[in-house]
Amino acid sequence: MKSTISKVEVFGVAVPLVGGGFKNAYVTKTVQKSAVIRITDDEGRVGLGNIDPSPGYSAESIEDSLKVLKEVLAPSVIGLDAFNIHELLISMNRSVEHFYDAKAAIEMACTDLICRKLDVPVYTYLGGEVVDEVLFNAWIGILPPDEAAAEAKKWFDKGFKSAKVKVGGNIQADKDRIAAIREAVGSTMKLRADANAGYQVEEAIALGRLLEPFDLQLFEQPVHADDLVGMAKVRQAVGIPIMADESIIDHESLIAVIKEDAADIVKLKVMKQGGFLNARRMLETASAAGLKVVIGHGFGLGINTVAEIMFACTSPDVLPGLECVGPLKTVDDIVTQKLDISSGSIPLPHGPGLGVILDDEKIRKYTFYK
Repeated sequence: MKSTISKVEVFGVAVPLVGGGFKNAYVTKTVQKSAVIRITDDEGRVGLGNIDPSPGYSAESIEDSLKVLKEVLAPSVIGLDAFNIHELLISMNRSVEHFYDAKAAIEMACTDLICRKLDVPVYTYLGGEVVDEVLFNAWIGILPPDEAAAEAKKWFDKGFKSAKVKVGGNIQADKDRIAAIREAVGSTMKLRADANAGYQVEEAIALGRLLEPFDLQLFEQPVHADDLVGMAKVRQAVGIPIMADESIIDHESLIAVIKEDAADIVKLKVMKQGGFLNARRMLETASAAGLKVVIGHGFGLGINTVAEIMFACTSPDVLPGLECVGPLKTVDDIVTQKLDISSGSIPLPHGPGLGVILDDEKIRKYTFYK
């Protein structure tokens, strides 16, 4: 079976965020700027891809990714067989180095097209689903203890079974925030602390020890992404599982984390790792090394969100509590049916492909890049 790529459309959209916007460790933003790809083959079949780069988390800006998609990557895959992902990646890698996000958008669209043509969901193509329901992870920013506790209780009452708590800047304040949250939600909600690579090794160890009494599921990226020796020291000194996020980019970086014994858990994202094939290979490597995996990124539109859901459901080593919660943060979407994950869980979406339909009117409404 073959499917020759005849057209690649690239859209840059800016979708407003709820509540006027969000602030994280890297930036304050009021819209989610994303790239959307629609690939059409010689039979008129289509496949959709979507990436949502965010300052501080993505190596390239959305503007640079869109420029490379339009001027370099899209022309490089015209005439290729969408079913041959190996050839596709070779062609894109030959055309430009890095730009994993941008390459993921095209690979995602080709995978969607393949699965639509085969009339199967993406997770079937990836080996099959191991769960029929997916859970999502709430998040709490760097807030005073009482506000953080109230926010956590709100998520808990909605049905969320886990939450990420941002930490950084002051380890005693971090401890007070976590303590207040744990008291508010009781013992059943799983809590994750995320330092966004913000602490030095000594501070991270001190914070980890302060947090040990609160039964955390994991302590995410306590030190700088490049400091694997330091992260290994934190792991050895603290009785909380350590998760690598910013340290994980490609397969080589994953192998480096494994060799250094720097983490118990790793975070993977279809977008960041360059598409389903690369992400799947890395997931299997992590599993073989005895590591658990968290899937997802915080700001995302419907296509990319469903992609991560369908990817996550294919391995028993993926922890419940997906972090692809973008639909909770955007007021709208560019697909015809916006995902409702407000109760903290949904039944596994069905295909064919990613099972989503692009809303051309919404694309026109939110376009910011042509």
